[in-house]
Amino acid sequence: MLGNLSGAHLIAILFVILLLFGAPKLPGLAKSLGQSMRILKKEVRSDDSGSDEPTTTSPAQPRGTDAP
Repeated sequence: MLGNLSGAHLIAILFVILLLFGAPKLPGLAKSLGQSMRILKKEVRSDDSGSDEPTTTSPAQPRGTDAP
C-alpha cells in the first residue's frame, strides 16, 4: 500500500501536515518523534539483551518411587 506513493502524493501529504500543525510547530514535533524513536529502540535493545542471560533456578530434584 505504501509502495504506491509517488512524489506528488508525498508532497500533498506534507502540505496537509503543514496546514494542520503549522510551520512553527513542525520542528518540535519532529524532535519529539525522534526522541520517542530513540527511547523505543533503547527499550527493545535492553529487552533483547536481558533474554540471553541464563536462569539461576536449580533443576527440580528427582523424587524416588514410594514402595509399599
